[in-house]
Amino acid sequence: MSVGQPITLVASGAFPERPEPEPLAPHDAATYADWFACLAEPTRVRLLHAVAVAGHEVSIGELTGQLGISQSTCSHHVRKLADVGFVRLRKEGTTTLVAVNPACCTGLPHAADAVMGVLAARPCCPEDVPADVSVRALEPGDWAAVRRIYGEGIATGHATFETEVPDRRTLDHKWLPEHRWVAEIDGRVVGWAAATPASTRPVYRGVAETSVYVGEGVRGRGVGKALIRSQVIAADDAGLWTLQTSIFPENRASIALHQSAGFRTLGVRERIARHHGIWRDTVFLERRRAADPD
Repeated sequence: MSVGQPITLVASGAFPERPEPEPLAPHDAATYADWFACLAEPTRVRLLHAVAVAGHEVSIGELTGQLGISQSTCSHHVRKLADVGFVRLRKEGTTTLVAVNPACCTGLPHAADAVMGVLAARPCCPEDVPADVSVRALEPGDWAAVRRIYGEGIATGHATFETEVPDRRTLDHKWLPEHRWVAEIDGRVVGWAAATPASTRPVYRGVAETSVYVGEGVRGRGVGKALIRSQVIAADDAGLWTLQTSIFPENRASIALHQSAGFRTLGVRERIARHHGIWRDTVFLERRRAADPD
């Protein structure tokens, strides 16, 4: 697996830089600190988890039984969770019912991402592209080289779930016409990148699944950097707002390459599909355009 997309390589100074990340606002920092301080108590973490996974209101009595703690201890920690907004409390007669605050499900992960810089501006693309690698749009005469390099990727066992090289017609049909690129060294095609629509629904017209393949014998020479740099800049210019890709965890070089171009890891899709009869995981990465298109 990998990534793909377009544009002719030019001097690095011609590309716009992404804005410097803004510091975390004091108010947000104070709010997040209160949240993290509340969760510094293991019992509260267990209580919040129990309420969240229940999917409905849970009584204090039920929680004490589940966690094996006293009612007074449970009530004390539930009140602390309620004070910062993690849970909501409701009285029904003499019974206190506890439910997770829906906003917590997005607010807490957002806080962690904000503190760790995941939401900050990410790099546009690699800067250290080798001078001897050029990138241009794929031409009809390149298909044989593209399919050969595709086959070399398949042979590694860590590039794709495909076991045979798709024919030209299949690739031509699925790849976005303006987002097909080849890299050359001394006039020889040594790699390619392409993008495929993630969905046929109009609402996802700006979302593309990308691929990047580098030929045997030239890996480690910066071909992937040149391709992905062209790919993401062209995607931004064309108004594609999200690029996504899935990579085998074993393909650490590809994961690092994509991170250098502003992709972030969203998660691991465990045992997502079989490859040669063996269940394989994939790392799912996404790159969001810095500014939304008009």
